[in-house]
Amino acid sequence: MSTKKDKFSFKDQLYMDLALDLARAREGLTGTNPSVGCVIVKNDEIISIGQTSYNGRPHAELNAIKNSSDHLRGSTMYVTLEPCCHHGETPPCTSAIIKSKISKVIYSVIDIDKRVKGKTFKLLNAKKINVHKGLLKDKVSEFYKPYFLNRTKKIPFVNGKIAVAKNNLIYSKNIKKITNSRSDKFTHFLRYKNDSIVISYKTLNKDNPKLNCRLKNFKKFSPKRIVLDNKLKTNIKSYIFKTANKKNTIIFYNEAEKLKILEFKKKKIQALKSKINNQKKFDIPIILKKLYQLGCRNILVEGGNDLTKEFLKKKIYNNFYLFKSPKRLSKLKDYKEFNGFDILEKNYKSKMKIKSNFGKDTITLYKN
Repeated sequence: MSTKKDKFSFKDQLYMDLALDLARAREGLTGTNPSVGCVIVKNDEIISIGQTSYNGRPHAELNAIKNSSDHLRGSTMYVTLEPCCHHGETPPCTSAIIKSKISKVIYSVIDIDKRVKGKTFKLLNAKKINVHKGLLKDKVSEFYKPYFLNRTKKIPFVNGKIAVAKNNLIYSKNIKKITNSRSDKFTHFLRYKNDSIVISYKTLNKDNPKLNCRLKNFKKFSPKRIVLDNKLKTNIKSYIFKTANKKNTIIFYNEAEKLKILEFKKKKIQALKSKINNQKKFDIPIILKKLYQLGCRNILVEGGNDLTKEFLKKKIYNNFYLFKSPKRLSKLKDYKEFNGFDILEKNYKSKMKIKSNFGKDTITLYKN
């Protein structure tokens, strides 16, 4: 049985830290399920580890049990999130835990899923398994903020980014790159960690982006492309249109011509009609709820000045990354300036510099 105030050793903390690292490694890659890490220890030795599988199944606990190098009787399982106890597309993790003869289960945070919350604790205790909870609770709860938001609000966790030059320009004709190669790699890391990426048709038509992950060996983890395009003005010669299909591209529109809609649907693109507000702009909360229904859990918004400001004004971003380059871009030709700094500083008080080697570039993370 667990006491009201569980006491954990330094070794317990190390094992849970490892489980959290395992969960972090799969963050954004586990479909509609949360990323969970699991470590199994016997006689002070790690005999197995497990993570939630890509796309969400099997779960971390089942993978750890399957991967074990020793018999599990008398072992302790450390897991970041309360193990599931309900029948879904796979059997409950509790059944495998009980069957394996694991003696003790320590999990960090309680699952907010009503099918699980608190039930696992009672079930395992009833089977004479020693259960403890709350180890590294604050640290692990911070990691699960996106999952908690997903479950409670039924919307994706929203990350945003914009890259600005020293003179605050985000675009200057004939200049392809504002930030350096190290910052670019971080952008692709963000794409890798988010299941979907959102842009406006204006950005699409101006930049003709690919929106994929170009980190070596990680292209298969490129995010789904989401385009906000009220009247379906997306250039049909663009890379996004040419490579679009039902699985990798969604376009939201409101008042496009029938022939235009047919042109997009012939490509088997998901062209979804969505409401606009009095300012003739998309109702973003409605779009977020629709994206959640379509399986999106973590989205990255790579907007221009207008879209970025719209999200900042309404505090839609949960995390916002400001990339700053020491370059000055030319204003002699066509250019675009970012003028949302006042809104950013007003609405996002919590900020921190990303500690990594980005050369002369800086990246600041703002949190809502």
